[in-house]
Amino acid sequence: MQLPDLRINYEPLDPDFLDRPVVSIAIETRQNDDELPMHTHRKGQLVVASRGSVMCRAPDGLWIVPPQGAVWIPGGVQHSNCVSSFGKIYCVFIDPRAMKLPSECCTFTISPLVRELIDRLASFPPLYSVGGPTSRLAQVLLDELVQMDSEQMYLPISRDIRLQQLATALLRDPGDRSTLDEWAERYAMSERTLARLIQKQTGLTFGRWRQRLHILVALQRLSVGISVQTVSQDLGYETPSAFITMFKKALGKSPRRYLADRKMSGTSTTP
Repeated sequence: MQLPDLRINYEPLDPDFLDRPVVSIAIETRQNDDELPMHTHRKGQLVVASRGSVMCRAPDGLWIVPPQGAVWIPGGVQHSNCVSSFGKIYCVFIDPRAMKLPSECCTFTISPLVRELIDRLASFPPLYSVGGPTSRLAQVLLDELVQMDSEQMYLPISRDIRLQQLATALLRDPGDRSTLDEWAERYAMSERTLARLIQKQTGLTFGRWRQRLHILVALQRLSVGISVQTVSQDLGYETPSAFITMFKKALGKSPRRYLADRKMSGTSTTP
């Protein structure tokens, strides 16, 4: 998928060369820095947004780092991250021998304590002393991570090239309101064939699949301060109230309430 790659302002490092069970690294993005392409490593990676928004992509889906949450990417999974300009994230690399986390990508709700532990650990050198205070801090973080609640805030995207092209087109222009029949014509398919393909590969109807994409795009943009009115226009809704109605049906709360509740308590809701 031709999506923007993570832009970073530090020299890339290979986490597999860091011989510690858990390492936390803070990354701040600018607008015109070097790109980090799709890649993989042996260690698992927890991506936490501190400022701005992050989307993580893997061969089978697109995940958004939710407010007060994180995305888990298991070791060996090819991935890349798209961070908003002037954003700040934490990448927590975890040795698979240190603890057992899910074998598939997922999102987590993290507690304020976990967030503070990640921030504190990132202030120390990656190769901290084994058995010292930082090592004990890392162990507390591991103990807390196993208690995180997982959720599935993601857009399923199969390896079928046609669905990847469709997802890429909608991510570039989420306000495109073309019908399923119009999309099918572009890919030289019948409407029924495309509908069956989407249902089989994603488990969702086209309407629900596009709505899930809208929810993810909306959360990404709303979390960096873009107004509901602007987001609704970008997604092709005639009025902000129409967008809010869709959002409430999907997540049970208005956009403002949803983001405020997550900020206050870290509760989660899956679209």
